[in-house]
Amino acid sequence: MKTKAIIFDVDGTLADTEEAHRLAFNRAFRENQLDWHWDVALYDKLLKVTGGKERIKHFVSSYIPDFQKPDDYEGLVKHLHQIKTGHYTTMLREGGIPLRPNVERLINEARNAGVKLAIATTTSQDNVTTLLEQSLGAGSESLFDVIGCGDIVANKKPAPDIYFWVLEKLGLDASECIALEDSENGLRSSLAAGLKTFITMNHYTRTQDFSGASAVLNDLSDLKKFYQIAGLHFSNQLASD
Repeated sequence: MKTKAIIFDVDGTLADTEEAHRLAFNRAFRENQLDWHWDVALYDKLLKVTGGKERIKHFVSSYIPDFQKPDDYEGLVKHLHQIKTGHYTTMLREGGIPLRPNVERLINEARNAGVKLAIATTTSQDNVTTLLEQSLGAGSESLFDVIGCGDIVANKKPAPDIYFWVLEKLGLDASECIALEDSENGLRSSLAAGLKTFITMNHYTRTQDFSGASAVLNDLSDLKKFYQIAGLHFSNQLASD
């Protein structure tokens, strides 16, 4: 069956963003007089939980269970996440987080071939918009037919909710689409929605379990190979590369 849409995850898939997220969390903690610090090893473990606010709560309950929660603990978590998002988007605007190899080329060639594009992520709308505009230019959100992000669904990955939402908005069956992910949680989410899924690993996810993925790649440096594996036939340019 011809692929009618490609659905992208964002963090770690479109761009290697996780280290910037880690640094932004730590800045938010310091600004709020919290002596919390997430080093690389700890953040690697915390990434098993999707969603920034959920990650903060998991850290508190699992690593500092004696933390005296304020009366408005939910408000604190939301505030920390908001401050963190501000630092992260500042880093994006400074141009320090480029797209991963050949992601822009894949987006452009798919669009030119009439293949729909979508995003299914747990990160916030602001993060998605800023990354796209910084990497692809103003108005680049319009390249995507559907953008599903943040808290738009009740259950985040590895639940399949965000993919079901995106598929509904696309008006397509899962068999007509493929997904690009970088993590085990993302893979579990897309597979549960019935999507054929391809993994492009990164530093934080390369040791995870990708059972069920259609292919596991380091990145899209060899785009011709990816097209062959994914059964995509829309690039005349790559035929002569």
